[in-house]
Amino acid sequence: MNIGIAGTGYVGLVTGVCLSEAGHHVTCLDVSPEKIALMKSGKSPIYEPGLEEMMQRNQAAGRLTFTTEKTEAYRGKDILFIAVGTPEGENGHADLSFVKKVAEEIGDTIQDDAIVVTKSTVPVGTNDQVEAIIRERAASNIQVHAVSNPEFLREGNAIHDSFHGDRIVIGGHHQPAVDKVAECFSSFGIPIVKTDTKSAELIKYASNAFLATKISFINEIANICELTGANVEEVAEGMGLDKRIGSQFLKAGIGFGGSCFPKDTKALTTMSAEAGYEFRMLNAVLEVNELQHNKLLEKADAENAIEKGVKAAVLGLAFKPNTDDTRESPAIRLIEELQNRGADIIAYDPIATEKMKEVFPDLTYTDSLETALQDAETAFIITDWAQIKETDPSYFKEKMKRPVIFDGRNCFTVSDMKKHGIDYHSIGRG
Repeated sequence: MNIGIAGTGYVGLVTGVCLSEAGHHVTCLDVSPEKIALMKSGKSPIYEPGLEEMMQRNQAAGRLTFTTEKTEAYRGKDILFIAVGTPEGENGHADLSFVKKVAEEIGDTIQDDAIVVTKSTVPVGTNDQVEAIIRERAASNIQVHAVSNPEFLREGNAIHDSFHGDRIVIGGHHQPAVDKVAECFSSFGIPIVKTDTKSAELIKYASNAFLATKISFINEIANICELTGANVEEVAEGMGLDKRIGSQFLKAGIGFGGSCFPKDTKALTTMSAEAGYEFRMLNAVLEVNELQHNKLLEKADAENAIEKGVKAAVLGLAFKPNTDDTRESPAIRLIEELQNRGADIIAYDPIATEKMKEVFPDLTYTDSLETALQDAETAFIITDWAQIKETDPSYFKEKMKRPVIFDGRNCFTVSDMKKHGIDYHSIGRG
């Protein structure tokens, strides 16, 4: 098929590249000439393992192009995807200004019947608005059908998830349009769930909110473990073996971050309130996560580990490994508080340094774990990068001036760290 995609952020670029890999001819549109020039040169503006190589391969094959021209992206296409951002707006609302802007531009540009697929995460009822906007601006003889196709990509695993996901959700009220979108993904071999538009929109929010709930739940269990002497990892293992519960997202830590879980959970509580229902459980999930971001600092304060001038190494800046995404990363809160206490901070991340410089331009950064640890008097593990968790405990002892470690991801065993004479504090393990 000939496909146009509006937006080359994380969702739009991964979707476009993977659809071209599946054999479709894809044109990706972005308003930034600099970004388009970068992608035309074969460079990806985001870090995602395997994406850049796949992007280059499909450009060379003539299946993937990038443009700033709306007519090139929108005209003569079998399907148009909207994959622009829906950032958190005022009072937790999803900001739909980019989505509506694209809908207006599609309506002004298309000359033929159109199937417009919303890939962006949007509140219930948004696809109806998108269809109405396009119909209002397009010629009266043009048929427009909006379809919801939410994404379920994990940053750092997006290529795998695109081709080996659990399901593809397609929602719409015009069956031929739904079937056409299903045909677009037929070669992926993933189960396709066809539903009405509003249910498809809500599936995305419900899925992310449920996973966020599992994370906050196990973090609450971790807090109980610290008070009672139980071990959260053993508790989680025993829970996860129950097939009704499952082991995924039962890893205790310092809370969730990123561009999806915090934003989507807040949006669902706001959406619920506007519908006349208070989603009490999700309000608690968000409260727990907010408190959990402070856990390492609370532990450090209890040990009097942070004084003015203390060299503190912050290990990991991305909200999770294998991505450069620092949005809602627990590292942000920690760095702010360490600065308030007058600590001498050095921040380490193998990938995400440039993104974090947008938040803390004057911080001292390094892409060397050795440099970060050298003569450090305390270290905070924020992201469980392989470069960190595969480090031998003796290395911390050797490099640090005072080996005090606060591990927010339980990267090491308590016994190993004790054996090497390290003052080690983790989550939910006593």
